[in-house]
Amino acid sequence: MSEDVQREAIDYDVVIVGAGPAGLSAAIRLKQLAAEAGAEVSVAVLEKGSEVGAHILSGAVIDPRGLNELIPDWKEKGAPLETPVTKDRFLLLGPQGEIEAPMFAMPPLMHNHGNYIASLANLCRWLATEAEGLGVEIYPGMAASDLTWREDGSVKGVVAGVFGVGKDGEEKPDYQPGVELNGKYVLIAEGARGSLAKVIQAKFGLAEGREPQKFGIGLKEIWQVPDAVFEPGLVQHTAGWPLDDSTGGGSFLYHFGDHYVAIGFVVHLNYKNPWLSPFDEFQRLKHHPSIRRYLEGGKRIAYGARAITEGGWQSIPKLSFPGGALIGCSAGFVNVPRIKGSHNAIKTGMLGAEAAFAALQAGREGDTLTEYESAFAGSWVAKELKTARNAKPLWSKFGTMIGSGLAIADLWCASLLGGFSFFGTLKHGKTDAQATGKAEDYKPIVYPKPDGVLSFDKLSSVFLSSTNHEEDQPAHLKLKDPEIPIKVNLPRYGEPARLYCPAGVYEVLYDDDGSNPRFQINAQNCVHCKTCDIKDPSQNIVWTTPEGGGGPNYPNM
Repeated sequence: MSEDVQREAIDYDVVIVGAGPAGLSAAIRLKQLAAEAGAEVSVAVLEKGSEVGAHILSGAVIDPRGLNELIPDWKEKGAPLETPVTKDRFLLLGPQGEIEAPMFAMPPLMHNHGNYIASLANLCRWLATEAEGLGVEIYPGMAASDLTWREDGSVKGVVAGVFGVGKDGEEKPDYQPGVELNGKYVLIAEGARGSLAKVIQAKFGLAEGREPQKFGIGLKEIWQVPDAVFEPGLVQHTAGWPLDDSTGGGSFLYHFGDHYVAIGFVVHLNYKNPWLSPFDEFQRLKHHPSIRRYLEGGKRIAYGARAITEGGWQSIPKLSFPGGALIGCSAGFVNVPRIKGSHNAIKTGMLGAEAAFAALQAGREGDTLTEYESAFAGSWVAKELKTARNAKPLWSKFGTMIGSGLAIADLWCASLLGGFSFFGTLKHGKTDAQATGKAEDYKPIVYPKPDGVLSFDKLSSVFLSSTNHEEDQPAHLKLKDPEIPIKVNLPRYGEPARLYCPAGVYEVLYDDDGSNPRFQINAQNCVHCKTCDIKDPSQNIVWTTPEGGGGPNYPNM
């Protein structure tokens, strides 16, 4: 392909990358402000999924605080938050038993009264309808694969909609070079570990002076269960088994809608044992009596996985850069002990939109939206994240039993004393990739075979995600050095990509006699979780966007 590609350019006031809760809320807020001021603001939202919601995956227990501010009459307008939380449970699991923690001992931040169990994908679809009703232009199936730049080095826009490039890099007969969508400001709302956000953070040094961003992998299934085990409004969280005390994570189980149970498992990606498989730990979890009783007689109808930002307050980068801003999980606003981030995504989308609109009204473009930084610093999002800042590092340092107890005590202290903590602000230290231990220091884990009733294999699970990619395209999973998987990762770490990937993308193949190991990438299986980009101990795998519309097609995750 030629490096000097000629593309059509379309100009907008604001270009937003990602139709998740942050991006859609920003678009809606821009149009609200324009209507209030009697002004015109053109807004485009790009979404790499085949439709809005196709790549959205979250638990999800949704705190409506952000939505209340964005669309106060959301109930009357029919937002799909129909199942209020009626019961909260937190369990510490052993191999066969459980200890239930009294909810009165949990800090207020951990309670779910007033929240709703819902599909975040469906909420985003509803937000998209609201945005389009206000005049926002939404383009699904348009992956933003590159950035455009002004002469002064500021972000000008994005390149989207490149189609028809073959595996060999050559243009096919249906080749489309894509278009440049340029804006006076560009808001990046790609979610956790976004590919454009990585480029922007590196170019402008946005993470300098911050702790490394931390992540977890969240795996989720939706089951439809019989009436006998369905408890609408039940929220159950667990910690402990099947993970050992030094490996952070836990499960969630939410009852909502038409006899649906959302069951999920989160593993903190700073785990040390390279033989651990988050997917297989999740399948094992479902056989525990405290989980199994809610699934027996039911049917699994959906599966997916997604990385979750976990660094919190210490890891939030600078939010604005020349030409735009990071909003939502592109910056990492998840509250780890709450396992919630959508309310913070909505609010930061609003704050970014308000800063951009004020700048447009002042006749500015392409500069740094410092007003967004200051607005965030004074927001309830910042207060909430600062209160919870030590939960993750305490858990990582002291393990599940002691660390979670210290975290609860610290949350109580910070909640009652306006954010004060006796620990100050703890550091995270290593990246998740650097935390990976050597294979020789750990015993390989032998996981039980799936029974096809409660537990399943990766490929049948990926089938339920409706994942699809155009086969004749360059692999969107790039290796910086193709020799590293076999020469470095296999002898040193057992090549953990084949284990941490929840979709069977990575394999190590051998000849019949066990010789000649080779690394295979099944890119068509990728559910866009981004775990490989995060956890690869050699940082050799780079996740990039495939052709727009490729990836999972989640109906209601």
